[in-house]
Amino acid sequence: MITKCGRAMALLVCLLLTGTLLNAQVVDPEEVVKRQATDRTNSGIERGVDEGFNQIEKGLGKLLGKKKQKAGEQNEEEAEAEASAETESGAEEESRRPPSSVTPARQKLESASRYDFVPGDQVLFFEDFSQDGIGDFPALWTSNGSGEVKTVNIASGKWFHMNGEDAVYCFAKKIEFPDNFIIEFDIIPDGEYTDGITLTLYAENPEEPQELNSDLYPGTAGLHITIKKEGWETKGYASVDDAWLEGQAVRNPVLIEQVNHVIIWVQKRRVRIYHQGAKTLDVPTNIHAGVKFDRLRFSGWGAYSYPMISNFQITTASPDTRSKLLTEGKLVSYGISFDVNKAAVKPESYGTLKSIADVLQENPGMNLSIIGHTDSDGDDTANLDLSKRRAESVKNELIKTFGIEAARLETGGAGESQPLAANDTPANKAKNRRVEFIKK
Repeated sequence: MITKCGRAMALLVCLLLTGTLLNAQVVDPEEVVKRQATDRTNSGIERGVDEGFNQIEKGLGKLLGKKKQKAGEQNEEEAEAEASAETESGAEEESRRPPSSVTPARQKLESASRYDFVPGDQVLFFEDFSQDGIGDFPALWTSNGSGEVKTVNIASGKWFHMNGEDAVYCFAKKIEFPDNFIIEFDIIPDGEYTDGITLTLYAENPEEPQELNSDLYPGTAGLHITIKKEGWETKGYASVDDAWLEGQAVRNPVLIEQVNHVIIWVQKRRVRIYHQGAKTLDVPTNIHAGVKFDRLRFSGWGAYSYPMISNFQITTASPDTRSKLLTEGKLVSYGISFDVNKAAVKPESYGTLKSIADVLQENPGMNLSIIGHTDSDGDDTANLDLSKRRAESVKNELIKTFGIEAARLETGGAGESQPLAANDTPANKAKNRRVEFIKK
């Protein structure tokens, strides 16, 4: 076919050339006319040659297309035949295999981890910077760098932006930490959060007390908790002769430009960190024996942008829920969390709710009254309504998540009418924001 097509195209070209040349021979002999005729002849030749090549290319394209299509159909047929043969062969082999050797479907491994800590019934420290003006450095903190209180568009309240270079940020007063305690705070890493920031708990040296301590390892002993972009690191330190007690994890790192709720549970020498609904790190021996913390600070070296923090709270840990309810008949809880002016129970409340549900399940004759309380910020009527809705949300969680019968639970709200402390400082206000469980 290629030969026939080629001959046809060549013949066409020759005819066009011949016709054009004949026309050129009969023109007027004058020079101007000759030049015009020559131009037309050359143009006609070019068009004829182009048209000839176009026809040849079309013929070749059709021919090659048919060959490719035929080859593709053949390959598809061969592939289908091979697949069919493999299937038949596999089926035949499977039919010959003894039933006991048939491999069962593999079940995907799944795991789950929930918050299991239970905050205690005492608030040791609370800081939300509500007493500070926007743009000011927080009154209860000190630093060798810069920082200011801000608001953000992704969360309510005030936030302390620690934005100094190679700086430390120390809480100016001592805090008497017990053996068991829980730290909770919200942190927003900004868009250039790189090397992370370190929260240090330490024992101040009584012979050299420092309100602002910029030492790499402050005090006589302490614990570094570094919140990195890639994960978590902990380091318990003491004297130069003692080895570091270290921990490291990459699970659930903090999310950039988002609110992260971090929880740290210290139980004597054991340190656990929770984030995004799961335990991210658990080091059974992370603190040197006999260390009693009384100071805290944030620090960072090599990082040129620092995060924003708020809602920093320290509570005692793991109250005896059973004894409180069975013996005393009342449990004051700071372990059930809500967003500001919201009634929905937050995930970190799971451990507290489970401890209460366990007591109810072990004592089927016990019924509880759930009472919500607020601080005095805002309108009285709105606070009363909020406290009632929060108590109802707690009841619903106990029913839905833990299977407690609705008839065993009643709810109510006291709003701001029954404070445990004066509503004059962030820490005292935190003491008044609570949920109480009363045995009926």
